[in-house]
Amino acid sequence: MPQEAYLDIETTGLTPFGCEMTVAGIYLCRGEQTEFVQLISKDITANAILEALDGTDTLYTYNGSRFDLPFIQVKLGIDLEARLDHRDLMYACWRRNLYGGLKQVERRLGIPRRLPDMDGYQAVQLWWRYVENFDLDALEQLLEYNREDVVNLKLLKEKLEKL
Repeated sequence: MPQEAYLDIETTGLTPFGCEMTVAGIYLCRGEQTEFVQLISKDITANAILEALDGTDTLYTYNGSRFDLPFIQVKLGIDLEARLDHRDLMYACWRRNLYGGLKQVERRLGIPRRLPDMDGYQAVQLWWRYVENFDLDALEQLLEYNREDVVNLKLLKEKLEKL
């Protein structure tokens, strides 16, 4: 049975030059079997990403072609698009006249969130609260935000298949 993976990263900014990855979330799905992997800061290495994705046939992202995968390539030196069949769900949304960020598209398709008002800017702020004050609540909220982004990619893919 083929394995799919859904990936999303959190960072300290929009460019890999001068910014860092703070969280990498990967949701692995093989039939009914699922596994969620989350790497934090220094644990986000090329080996850790490749190990998590081992056995993956198709990798799904949202805007990953323009953000997540180039960021990973610059910071870790691995070209995931060259290694895996990558599908950027943002372009699948565009083909169905669904434009905007992931949260906007989710709202239009009725995909719920537990953290509906949180965005990437707030994710950066949570990271710095954690780093500067060792605020474990901030880290927990950031991890939950990333998990929701990643798991919702699978829900988005399934909704798009029905449209």
